[in-house]
Amino acid sequence: QLELVASGGGLVQPGESLRLSCLASGTNVGYYAIGWFRQAPGKEREGVSCISSASTTKMYADSVKGRFAVSRDNVKNILYLQMSGLNAEDTGVYYCAARPINTCGSSISEEAYNLWGQGTQVTVSA
Repeated sequence: QLELVASGGGLVQPGESLRLSCLASGTNVGYYAIGWFRQAPGKEREGVSCISSASTTKMYADSVKGRFAVSRDNVKNILYLQMSGLNAEDTGVYYCAARPINTCGSSISEEAYNLWGQGTQVTVSA
C-alpha cells in the first residue's frame, strides 16, 4: 500500500520560494500519477499540479503556472513542488495524492485521486 507524506511547508514572505517534498513508501511511486492540492482557510481544496508517472506530463493550475514546478525521482520515491514568487493567495495546507493510473488526465480533480498524504502548511505573510 502506497503511503505519502508531504513536508517542507513553513512561513515565508511574499515573493520568496519554498520547496515541498512528497515522500512515498510502501511501494514504488513510479506506478502512479501524483497530484498536488491545496486548501486555504474557508475554501475548497483545489488542484495545483499533476505529474505523470514518467514525468512526461506536467499540469498546473492557471493560478500557479509559471511560478510552480513539479518534479519527481522515482528511484528515490520522492516528488517535489518548487514554488516561487509566493503570495498570500498561495497560503494553505498542501497535500500530495496518488491517482490509480500513471497519467494525469484532462484536469487536476481531487475525485480522481484515491490515496492522500498528510498535508503541510504553507503560510505567505509579510
